[in-house]
Amino acid sequence: MVIQICVGSSCHLKGSFGVIQVFQKLIENYHLQDQVQLKAAFCMGHCTEGVSTMFGDEFVGNVNPENAVEVFRQHVLEPMGRADGE
Repeated sequence: MVIQICVGSSCHLKGSFGVIQVFQKLIENYHLQDQVQLKAAFCMGHCTEGVSTMFGDEFVGNVNPENAVEVFRQHVLEPMGRADGE
């Protein structure tokens, strides 16, 4: 799975670097380095909706460092059957 996180000006100001740090830590903690690729992206066209992300082909807006763990759980761990922390 490829996760893209917008690092454009608006998303940067809304905390995209913090989201990247949370996702990197979760990928490492769950040993998903071979299954999840984290990439920076520029404007996804949703600048008013918090940090913009893509999980594969699915757009997810309003991500921030405070809700990043829940977003990752919902869009990465649950689809992989790993929501319980396996």
